[in-house]
Amino acid sequence: MNEEAVSELILNAFEARTKSYCPYSGYAVGAALLTESEKIYRGCNVENSSYGATICAERCAALKAVSEGDKVFKAIAIVGAPKDASEVKDYAYPCGVCRQFLSEFGGSEMTVIVAKSIDDRKIYSLGELLPEAFSSESMK
Repeated sequence: MNEEAVSELILNAFEARTKSYCPYSGYAVGAALLTESEKIYRGCNVENSSYGATICAERCAALKAVSEGDKVFKAIAIVGAPKDASEVKDYAYPCGVCRQFLSEFGGSEMTVIVAKSIDDRKIYSLGELLPEAFSSESMK
């Protein structure tokens, strides 16, 4: 991915973070997902008093993409911090469920960007974050 595309995804993740509904944890996460069609889908975490019903930002963005017919993922940027924080101080990595969910549509080569800012970020392949993923090939 080129620098401009990475920066655009990170900016979209920061914007998505502002929509977070996190009254229980107070931790706001935003994600921006780039699909093969070059469309960006934003997602934020949406908490629920029944914690198991909570939706992570990454899956929120992925569900929006799939529901619109975009089923091939290229990259995702993720940012997270306490809701009222003036700056992001730590990287927010996708949880195990999100890694598995993203692998269904992005495969091991999908790019995962975790960022504190436009310039302070780390870039991985999904395969690095989820080696030996359970996939459709595992079902054969």
